[in-house]
Amino acid sequence: MKIGMNMLLWTNHVTEQHFNIVDTLKKTGYDGIELFLGEGDEKLYSKLGNHFSNIDMGVTAVGALSPEQNIASPDKKIREAGLERLKWTIDMAAAANVEVICGPFHSTFAYFTRQPPTLQEKKWSNEMLRKAAEYAQKANIILTPEAVNRFECYLYNTMADLGSMVEAVDHPNLGAMFDTHHANIEEKSQSSAIKTIAPHLKHVHISENDRGTPGSGQVNFDDAFSALKEINYDGWLTIEAFSTIIPEFANAINVWRDYSPSEEIYTEGLKLIKKGMDIH
Repeated sequence: MKIGMNMLLWTNHVTEQHFNIVDTLKKTGYDGIELFLGEGDEKLYSKLGNHFSNIDMGVTAVGALSPEQNIASPDKKIREAGLERLKWTIDMAAAANVEVICGPFHSTFAYFTRQPPTLQEKKWSNEMLRKAAEYAQKANIILTPEAVNRFECYLYNTMADLGSMVEAVDHPNLGAMFDTHHANIEEKSQSSAIKTIAPHLKHVHISENDRGTPGSGQVNFDDAFSALKEINYDGWLTIEAFSTIIPEFANAINVWRDYSPSEEIYTEGLKLIKKGMDIH
């Protein structure tokens, strides 16, 4: 099991100027960091990957699709553009030595048709996810699409929904991720959701209900950690928390205030995970 920290707390575009943050996380006791793959080129991500490798920090990543790249769209050209974006994401991830790409890239984040999801939309999405997984297999990267809450997505909200998607795509390089924040909104309990997705679980986000310091809010982490131990989960446990430091990105995810000091988030969050998972 490895503990990571999502860099979106500080930036949506990691560069060399953020190496001091990564180095601090390493000294604090983290095993790796998580990047948002939004811009940049292979030269940049290769440079990042070399630094992370030199200090023995693992890497995971977050990917996303714009409305013009929605792989659940009825427009074939838009779906194909989405597949190309996923391939670009995989290429950048490979350059940075990324192990897992997570995120709600089964569709476009915060895009709504104002109707419930249709089977056809899911079939369109699954078709492109299968092709993306085949591409990811060449780079030895695992794709883990994310079910997010009803206010940010309509296609997949629960672990039951997500499990059906993974089974339909049916590819070894596509699994599922679990996020305590979204589960706190959509699921009956953290443990039942984790047990539902257990056969396909490849990535976990540890995130408080207000996106602040894990353990300071309403998420039942004892329930989540006990279930993760029960299913013998041994992948990444990555803290995801947000701030207003990048206004454009904060606005895109409806973050209007700072929830906790960043140092408190990554120090107390690490303590919470180690205690909850009996890591010494």
